[in-house]
Amino acid sequence: MQWRGRAGSGNIVDRRGGGGGMIGGGIGALVLGLLAYFLGVDPESLPPEVTGGGQAQEQQIPANDSLAQFVSVVLKETEDVWNPLFQQKGRTYQEPKLVLFSGRVQSACGIAGAAVGPFYCPGDKQVYIDLSFYRQLKDRLGAPGDFAQAYVIAHEVGHHVQNLLGISQQVQAAQQRSSEKEANELSVRTELQADYFAGVWAHHAQKKGILEVGDLEEALNAASAIGDDKLQQQSQGYVVPDGFTHGTSEQRYRWFKKGFDSGDPDQGNTFQTDNL
Repeated sequence: MQWRGRAGSGNIVDRRGGGGGMIGGGIGALVLGLLAYFLGVDPESLPPEVTGGGQAQEQQIPANDSLAQFVSVVLKETEDVWNPLFQQKGRTYQEPKLVLFSGRVQSACGIAGAAVGPFYCPGDKQVYIDLSFYRQLKDRLGAPGDFAQAYVIAHEVGHHVQNLLGISQQVQAAQQRSSEKEANELSVRTELQADYFAGVWAHHAQKKGILEVGDLEEALNAASAIGDDKLQQQSQGYVVPDGFTHGTSEQRYRWFKKGFDSGDPDQGNTFQTDNL
């Protein structure tokens, strides 16, 4: 991805510093937390030994922190795509803040530890990420590359788009009236739509010429690597479809690719299709 020299976002909040917890919690707890995130566990339900240390004061991103600068550029690129797409529909895109944290962080959705992985909190309209997650994405989940990292951010921004469009609120209301199995199915449809929206972003990013050879494959590999079926097989040795909350590897791959091919947010209604 050709990101160096491009403008970064003014919506980055850096709360890294004094906290820790990723190392103290141990590799086993870290992997457990990653799997819990992708299988839909509430961040607040994780124990202190998984969530880890404290939270630092907000600060500016150091000029020599290339990974944080990369995240800032990716967030700016999502803003540059979603602002005009919303304008075309007569809407105003409210740009989300992206919070960098280390160890654990307080959000409007509660306290979340680094092991939970990146997440979006609709209560404060902010994306949260501990950058050490990217090492796990590469080493533990087998999804290396900078565009795989960009996909993670674009997916969480996809949840922000859902929130702005009122989709998240409708899903939450429906889940409260549903059985656990039905609520999980709604969660899968929500996550696949966020994958679709990430693909829409990648479509427009490609038109701007920032994708390099192999970038699309990196994103598709990342989408496939975090499918429920693959993660369940890795963690417990068998697959329980009724417990899926994010979609299979094939589904995540396919919906991201559909968004990339179309570039049209309106073609990603995962809630009105029998073919997920």
